[in-house]
Amino acid sequence: MAERYLDERTYATGDVVFAEGAAGTEMFIVQEGAVALTRTVAGREIFIGAQERGDFFGEMSMFTGSPRHATCVAMVPTRLLAIRSGELLMKLRRDPTLALEMVAQMSRRMAYLETQLVKLVEHQLEARGQLGKVMARAEFFSDDPEP
Repeated sequence: MAERYLDERTYATGDVVFAEGAAGTEMFIVQEGAVALTRTVAGREIFIGAQERGDFFGEMSMFTGSPRHATCVAMVPTRLLAIRSGELLMKLRRDPTLALEMVAQMSRRMAYLETQLVKLVEHQLEARGQLGKVMARAEFFSDDPEP
């Protein structure tokens, strides 16, 4: 049975757990199933990641008070435990190892995002370099007098 600070919720495949831009006052722990996190960028839905059994998500809005940065959808039938901020603080006081587990998982996410950011910047720099070469060639050929 779930402890009193947790609210158990079930979702069918395709159900929205929360939508990008919505207020967020709780985080979730995946008990069964899996969820996908997506974000809308330039009008297109971008896959951010998936969370499976034992993973948590939704903490960013809870800690910062900002709207949800992503949309979360159940990928398969899913059972989640929802925990509100005040209840999380009580749980962390009673079980500091939970805080360490959360910091470790958040650090892994940051490392992954840093890697993705570096790849994106490398790709942009490479594309700019190629564009510069094309532009230089175009200038070279445009300076030639017409025959």
